[in-house]
Amino acid sequence: MKIDRKRLLRLLRQFRKTKVLVIGDVILDQFIWGDVSRISPEAPVPVVLVERESCMPGGAANVASCISALEGQALLIGVVGKDSWASKLKEKLKRKGITKGLVVDSSRRTSLKTRIVARHQQVVRVDNEIVAQINKKITEKVIAEIKRNAHAVKAIVIEDYGKGMISPYLIKEIIAIARKKKIIVTVDPKEEHFYYYRGVHCITPNQHEAEKATGIKIVDKKTLTSAGKNLLKKLNARAVLLTRGEHGMCLFQKGKKAEEIPTRAQEVFDVSGAGDTVIGTFTLALAGGASYEEAAHISNYAAGIVVGKVGVGSCSQKELTSQIERDRSK
Repeated sequence: MKIDRKRLLRLLRQFRKTKVLVIGDVILDQFIWGDVSRISPEAPVPVVLVERESCMPGGAANVASCISALEGQALLIGVVGKDSWASKLKEKLKRKGITKGLVVDSSRRTSLKTRIVARHQQVVRVDNEIVAQINKKITEKVIAEIKRNAHAVKAIVIEDYGKGMISPYLIKEIIAIARKKKIIVTVDPKEEHFYYYRGVHCITPNQHEAEKATGIKIVDKKTLTSAGKNLLKKLNARAVLLTRGEHGMCLFQKGKKAEEIPTRAQEVFDVSGAGDTVIGTFTLALAGGASYEEAAHISNYAAGIVVGKVGVGSCSQKELTSQIERDRSK
């Protein structure tokens, strides 16, 4: 399909009028930045001399941040502990204009991912979290929060990082609310939970997740098509947007030919957060009136910008507009 880039630019201008509700596992991403000049005498590991530290919203909170960076209006619902990490996460979200929707579960701790980065290379990641399923009482609080906010949004993103928030019961309730209010539902899936998502509008798996879910090893166009069609049928979804790293994306829709979209990345420094960017941008575009094809192309541009940044980055509307305009002028 030939894409009208002039129309893509018009769709970007709709973002600031569009509200999207993000539901899922929220994480605080911590980065420790430093330099390496020697190996430890205690073990064959690098010694990192710390230069600075930073924190940013991660998981579903990063998807909301991506939407906010694109000048969309993001609402966020997730579960945090009653701890300093939750306070830090709320502070970071408040600065981005994302101020409500976090449900406190005092029996859990807020998920924290610490990445140690030296000379632009990630040395190690440390995960500090509880991944047990949230209890029924907290789930009901989450559902109540969804019902309070659903009237204001055009789309819902389910961001499943497998940290315990997303369950079949919660998905069923979200789909019921969305159908009643005619709201688009998209999912960034966790491979172990693929068949929780039956009945959503679209999922955005990466190639590894699609292979695990279907049992089909993707090695050529034939196996790629088989995997995509398999997911469409089993999930009864309207579309599947399969992301393939340096090979770009492939969009599958019911009754349509699969569309392969080449990557827009010029250089790849870090793929952290690329999936969050894809689902956030794709859903925001759909909510703003884009077709599945147009939304896929817009999210492909955004992902190409993000992987060119070190750390979990985001794409601004200005960057996205500039990139599409450059391609249009060619």
